Amino acid sequence: MSSNDSELEVYKRALAREKSARKAAEKILEDKSTALYNTAQELKRSNHKLQKVLTERTLELQGVFENIIDAYIVMDLWGNVIKMNEAAANLLGFDSYEDFNLLSVTDVSEVENVMNAFDVLLVQGSVTDFRVKLNTKSGVQILTQVNASIILNENGEPIAAQGILRDVTLEKQAKDKLKQSENRLLTLISNLETGILLEDENRRIILVNQKFCDMFRLAFKPNDLVGEDSAQIFEQSKTIFRAPKGFVTRVNALLKSKKVVIGDELNTTNGDILERDFIPIISDNEYKGNLWSYRDVTLKRHYRQSIEIEKEKYRSIIANMHLGLVEIDEEGRILMANQSYLNMSGYTEDEIIGEVGKDILLAKAERDMVGSQMEKRKKGVTNAYEVKIRNKKGALRYWLVSGAPNYNVSGKIAGSIGIVYDITELKELHIQKESLLLELEKSNNELQEYAHIVSHDLKSPLRSIDALLQWIKEDNKDTLDDLSLQNISLIEVTLEKMEQLISDILEYSSIGSSQAPKKHVDLNDLVEGLVKILYVPNHIEIKICHPLPILSGDKTKLQQLFQNLISNAVKFIDKPEGRIEIAVKDVSGFYEFSIQDNGMGIEKRFHDKIFKIFHALNKSKDSTGVGLSIVKKIVELHGGKIWLESTPNVGTTFYFTLKK
Repeated sequence: MSSNDSELEVYKRALAREKSARKAAEKILEDKSTALYNTAQELKRSNHKLQKVLTERTLELQGVFENIIDAYIVMDLWGNVIKMNEAAANLLGFDSYEDFNLLSVTDVSEVENVMNAFDVLLVQGSVTDFRVKLNTKSGVQILTQVNASIILNENGEPIAAQGILRDVTLEKQAKDKLKQSENRLLTLISNLETGILLEDENRRIILVNQKFCDMFRLAFKPNDLVGEDSAQIFEQSKTIFRAPKGFVTRVNALLKSKKVVIGDELNTTNGDILERDFIPIISDNEYKGNLWSYRDVTLKRHYRQSIEIEKEKYRSIIANMHLGLVEIDEEGRILMANQSYLNMSGYTEDEIIGEVGKDILLAKAERDMVGSQMEKRKKGVTNAYEVKIRNKKGALRYWLVSGAPNYNVSGKIAGSIGIVYDITELKELHIQKESLLLELEKSNNELQEYAHIVSHDLKSPLRSIDALLQWIKEDNKDTLDDLSLQNISLIEVTLEKMEQLISDILEYSSIGSSQAPKKHVDLNDLVEGLVKILYVPNHIEIKICHPLPILSGDKTKLQQLFQNLISNAVKFIDKPEGRIEIAVKDVSGFYEFSIQDNGMGIEKRFHDKIFKIFHALNKSKDSTGVGLSIVKKIVELHGGKIWLESTPNVGTTFYFTLKK
């Protein structure tokens, strides 16, 4: 046999086996189809029987079924709903339960749980408090609680299931919110700066926060203490307090009394001060435990003590100061007055508190003025004024009152605070001063008038003597010898000097007696003009080192000031080359001037004397001893002072200041 024949045989045998297998498979499928048909018919008959049984059972329970308030459904063992009451229809939103399967409304994530629940139901016969999320016909998801049981036939075989559904969606939301609230409360308590301990009726710890552990120096975390006996905790920590036994005794007393106690104060060994609250928890007249809270009030107590010390200090100051202090309300009624105010008014505290001060102390004219001042204070204005009062004895007194608005804790004006100073003595002194000033002014005017009269009366004889001397010289010019002419010449010099002295005295007395209006004076122009009109020898140079300022003052007197000092410097220069330098510098609020010369100088011991009237160091005919006194008076009239520095045979510098 060839190889081709051999391959053909193999192929034929393979086809035969395939044909045989196909027939066998068709036979099996035919048998299976027959079995499935038979099974389907059997299920149909079973369902018919089940429907009949359920109908009978439903008719038996019809009255009960209709009166169940909760949603009630009956299902076959595959989840198909056979019966539901109106409450179930309303809950799920389905008018008909035909083709309604429990799994069709169960949330996708809950299907496996429902199938497991069915397994438990078939094995145990019931399921209680099973929760499942269902989707209503409108698409709303609800959470239901299911209690279900198996329905058995007469042979004790499970044929269906019945169950009651309750919508617990809102209940679940409420529990979730409550849980969130509890968590927030726990977080709040855990982070409070107050130590919290909550214990039950058996003194077992329910809740404690970290602050409590820190205060009682406990080496535990709050969660580690839950369930522990709080009595042991207090016993363990009692040594942190200054009175350990007293601490435990007080705790036991509070627990026994079961009454609310707020603000118990405790002192620790390290100087801290704790404040304790005890709050028993009573529910339906039954003791359920208690809450302890501890606050560290060390800083608060120390601050309060400091405030009390400060209050006492200022209370003492107010009570003993010589200034009267009074507090009044918006209507002017006196609310508080210190002892000084009572002494000044003459009234006692009982007599004046609650009274309107201005009505019992002031005359009507003064009341109107004080009333207007009080109205200003109601607008927040602080003011001071002088007022005349009559004390309880009727004596007239002068008060200086400084008033300010008084604000309440809300920042609103609630009245006034007044500080009173009795200025009666000062007022009397002021009146005396005014009287003296008037008398002094009158006396000065009279003195000035007298000085002019005396000057005129003194100069008149001098002029007569001078005229007589001139006549004698003229009548006897041929007979008078040299000695007589010399004596007559001395008399003339003396007369001239005497007349100059009288003029200087008159000028000195008149300085300050009449004030000319102040004007702006350019000192550059003033000094340059003086240099031109004064007699200055050729060997003396006058130099102005800096530009001079413009001042407000009496131009005539300022001219006299510079003229006297420059003339004085010229007069006493004894060097072949004389030098006078005028300078100025700006000093705070003043100008400081200097006039320096290289003259004969002045010894130190004469520096103070030369400014006194009639003190002349050089007894020349041109010197009366009044010039520097006039200079000093003019400087002081312009708010300044004058002094000098000098070295004999080297020179002198006069310094003086003039107010800007």
